[in-house]
Amino acid sequence: MKLANLELEGEPCVGVVKGDQVVNLAVAFNLILDGAVKFTRGSPQSEARHTVLQAGHLPQDMTQLLPQDEGWFRALDEMLSGVVDYLHGDRQLTGLFIPVEQARLRAPIPRPGKIICVGRNYAEHARERGAELPAQPIFFLKSNNTICGPGEAIVLPPNSSQVDYEAEFAVVIGQGGKRIPEEKAYEHIAGYTILNDVSARDMQAQDKQWFRGKSCDTFAPTGPWIVTRDEIPDPHNLRVSLTLNGQTMQDSNTSYMIFKVPYLVSHLSQSLTLEPGDLISTGTPEGVGAHRTPPVFLQPGDTVSITVERIGTLTNPIVGP
Repeated sequence: MKLANLELEGEPCVGVVKGDQVVNLAVAFNLILDGAVKFTRGSPQSEARHTVLQAGHLPQDMTQLLPQDEGWFRALDEMLSGVVDYLHGDRQLTGLFIPVEQARLRAPIPRPGKIICVGRNYAEHARERGAELPAQPIFFLKSNNTICGPGEAIVLPPNSSQVDYEAEFAVVIGQGGKRIPEEKAYEHIAGYTILNDVSARDMQAQDKQWFRGKSCDTFAPTGPWIVTRDEIPDPHNLRVSLTLNGQTMQDSNTSYMIFKVPYLVSHLSQSLTLEPGDLISTGTPEGVGAHRTPPVFLQPGDTVSITVERIGTLTNPIVGP
């Protein structure tokens, strides 16, 4: 299931992508509760409706949605499929069906509590920068002012001339927890998305650490949506690629990650509590601009697109200060 955050008539709403349309969750729930959509007693859709509604409350935003368990998400998918079939895709119902190409998609999680990134998690990326392979994961934070969504501009700061791209596969925490055993890590993952770990290399060099250079406004485009965990049973066999103005700059696979997803989740949780909506961005492969000859940095008018297999494509234009 693809969970999307979108803007409708100036207001945020959560939707589920079904084929070429987004189903507005709030409208779908209201139609069911008001009796405008009825399911045959004992049918799979009726049972799914019961499972979804017995959760006790209807999620109002993405962060409330994410902690639900896998069975609840399966029931939600079944129920929404029933809504679509019942209404035969009636586009006259205002706000229920939004064509994907017309939807104003926003970052799936507008203000995550934590954006945790992993440095040097691909061997070839470590080698291209002349660094040794890490014995333990290297973690750093991006602040949540960095978040922007699909199609939104990455704004180059006036105090940097070396802004770089980094294509990354990101984990979205669902059920929070602390001291999570590695074998139970997937139970705490709601799904996956794409993150561009945009980085000001000159700031990193000046500061001798990464926080400021990674945390400029708009430096963490995410999206276009969250794909739930059940849709990607193996997150370690996904192609990750990035194009700059149509030219391929990065092209790798999550199978080359040094530290795998369950280990990262478990290792982090030994020290800090993971919470619903937290993002763990799992590192970038080789091909970043700073280590090319000559270096390639983002310029006003550029367009950068990241594609992760089974998730989709995240595209953002570049603008000046």
